Amino acid sequence: MAEAILEVRDLHKHYPLTRGIVFKKHVGAVKAVDGVDFDLAAGETLGIVGESGCGKSTVAKMLVNLERPTSGTIRYKGEDITTMSPKALKAVRRNIQMVFQDPYTSLNPRMTVGDIIGEPYEIHPEVAPKGDRRRKVQDLLDVVGLNPEYINRYPHQFSGGQRQRIGIARGLALQPEIIVADEPVSALDVSVQAQVVNLLDSLQSEFSLSYVFIAHDLSIVRHISDRVGVMYLGRIVEIGTDAQIYDHPTHPYTQALLSAVPVPDPEARAHRERIILTGDVPSPANIPSGCRFRTRCWKAQERCTLEVPLLAVPAVFRLTDSPAKHDSACHFAEEKQVVPPEEPEEP
Repeated sequence: MAEAILEVRDLHKHYPLTRGIVFKKHVGAVKAVDGVDFDLAAGETLGIVGESGCGKSTVAKMLVNLERPTSGTIRYKGEDITTMSPKALKAVRRNIQMVFQDPYTSLNPRMTVGDIIGEPYEIHPEVAPKGDRRRKVQDLLDVVGLNPEYINRYPHQFSGGQRQRIGIARGLALQPEIIVADEPVSALDVSVQAQVVNLLDSLQSEFSLSYVFIAHDLSIVRHISDRVGVMYLGRIVEIGTDAQIYDHPTHPYTQALLSAVPVPDPEARAHRERIILTGDVPSPANIPSGCRFRTRCWKAQERCTLEVPLLAVPAVFRLTDSPAKHDSACHFAEEKQVVPPEEPEEP
C-alpha cells in the first residue's frame, strides 16, 4: 500500500444527552462514532458501508471539519487537523473537499451555477484570480459533462444527475487531493447512478484524487473502491481489499450484509444462503457490552458479552496466505462465501 495521505485514529463523536430545562443534567451520550481507525493512501478509494445510523456520514463530516470530534486524531500528511488553528485549517480544507448526498438541497436555489461553482474562489482567491474565474468554471462544467453555456442557469433548471455533477464540479474547483463523497448517488435513479460513479472513476485518474466513498449500495462500492470498511454501530468491524471483503468475508455482520445483495443470476440466487438477522440495531445511546453485534449474531457466546473484539487479523488466519487474512473485529471469525464469485470478462 502507498504512503497514507490521511490517517484516522480512535475517532469518537459523542452527542450529550441532557435532562431538565433550566438546570440541565448530563444523563448519557449518543455514541455516533465510537473508535474508528483507517488510513487512506494517495490515489486510493476507500469505500465505507453499513446500515443507516451506523455513523458513516458523521465520519465524513469530521473529515472535512463540519463536525468537531469528541476525541481522536485525523492526520492529513502527518498534521492533526483536529487541533489546527483556523488559519491553518483553512489551507487544509482546500485539499479535502466534500460531495454531499442530496443534490437538491446542497445547491443554493438563488445562486446561478457559475456562482455556486465559483464560490470557493471567493474564499481561496489565490487559486483563481477574478479575471480567470468564469473560464475556470466553464472548464469545470465541461469536465463533469455539462455544457459550459449553462453557467448562468439556476439549479431548478437541472435534473438530479446534472445537479450532482454541479456538486462534483464545486468539489473540484480548488484542485483538492481528497474528496469525501457522502452517498453521492443514493438520491439518483439507477441509470444515473452508473453515470455519476463512472464520472468519479474517470476524474480520479485525471486529477490524481483520493476518495472516501460512502454508500448503502454494496455493488456500487465494489465497483469503485480499492478497499472497503464495514461499519456497525459507530465502529469499523471489518476492513480489507474489495476482493477480501466481498469474496472472503470473515465477520458475521459483513456476511449478513452481503447475503442481502441482489444477485441477477436466478440459478446462483437459488443456491446461495440468505442470512436473516434477528432483532433491531441497538441504540447508540445504549451500546451492548463486549461485542456490539452480539445481540443479533448467531455465533454469540459468553466471551462476546465480556470482551470487546479488536479490529485485527483473526488468529486463525495470521500464519496463512488466505485471502481471508485481513482485519476483522470478531472473536469467532471464519470465512464464508455468500456472494457468487464474479465471472471473468470475456476478451
